Amino acid sequence: MSTMVDRPTQQLRTVQVRRQAAPLGRERPRLYAIDGIRLVAALMVAVHHYVGSWRVDQPGNAVWGRPVSDTMPTVFHFAAYGWIGVEIFFVISGFVICMSCWGRTPREFFVSRVIRLYPAYWFGIAFTTAMLVVLPGVWDRLKLRDILLNFTMLQSGSGVANVDRVYWTLWSELRFYLLFLVVVATGLTYRKVVIFCCVWGAAAMLAPVAEFRLLTLAANPEGAWFFIAGLALYLMHRFGQDLLLWGILGMAWLMGQRQLGLRIDNTEHVSGWRGSMVIYTVFLLAMVAIALGATDRVRWKWLVTAGSLTYPLYLIHYVAGTALIGQLRDTMDPRLLVALVIGGFLVLSWFVHRVVERPAVRVLKRGLDTSFARLRHAGA
Repeated sequence: MSTMVDRPTQQLRTVQVRRQAAPLGRERPRLYAIDGIRLVAALMVAVHHYVGSWRVDQPGNAVWGRPVSDTMPTVFHFAAYGWIGVEIFFVISGFVICMSCWGRTPREFFVSRVIRLYPAYWFGIAFTTAMLVVLPGVWDRLKLRDILLNFTMLQSGSGVANVDRVYWTLWSELRFYLLFLVVVATGLTYRKVVIFCCVWGAAAMLAPVAEFRLLTLAANPEGAWFFIAGLALYLMHRFGQDLLLWGILGMAWLMGQRQLGLRIDNTEHVSGWRGSMVIYTVFLLAMVAIALGATDRVRWKWLVTAGSLTYPLYLIHYVAGTALIGQLRDTMDPRLLVALVIGGFLVLSWFVHRVVERPAVRVLKRGLDTSFARLRHAGA
């Protein structure tokens, strides 16, 4: 009698059965709706940094010179919740990383992450540093040795400040990749990913109580439950829903709401917990709809371009954008200024994707593939 490996439920939709039966090497259909959500999340973060953060609402702040809630009260009210875009990124990252790693080797996983993360990041460091030279006054520029260390993307592990404050999220991403690499090395299956979610969730829950710094560093309790939610959603997408996956997602939602509250209390200070939870819950429901195939008919090609702008936009918008606003704030209506700055950074993000990322990806992939091939033959 034949069995299907890692099939958690017999009540799979027909399309899900076809997905499971397809060869692992076959490219899976692109989920266009996720590209759209990624761009919305990036724009939420950008608007928040420009007109919704605690920093820009202080009297005499270096960006606007006065509380932004006085000049744009309505915009500020909504932009105050834009920081949730970061948590949305984490959930999407869990989903996409699990999807892109299925059937891949650790070497392929490593190469894919390097060529995806570093080219735009290196440009972001150079661009942001140059903007701080040209437009001083809003932010202090780091020492040269700290700027150089930023090119490794490991500066947070060395206690060195980020060239741009938004880079703190990359430290969370890197720790997620290192943990998930262990599962990738053993071969991804439904069972292994479920166990990984449970073990990581337990570690993230216990780490703050245990006050064990190494466990806290590895478990990343601030971001773990958002990544876990993304992993559970991908398992729903690939294998179909079941009670266990809903339980993991429900636990991630409950633990995630606590992290949202902590971030409001400790960092953001400008938004309410209830509003944050509404936004986060609506987003998770949208991701459930995507995972269960409700958006499969969405095939708008422009969403691919929109998704490609997300990472460069996130990397370059904050420090450079607020420095630019600080120089131009008295030259035009503040709403128009914010719109023009965001529009300009979207155009620049397209340039980074086409002129920087694409050529660099080809060069890096070819070089890394050659290096690993040489390493493999040398070992033999």
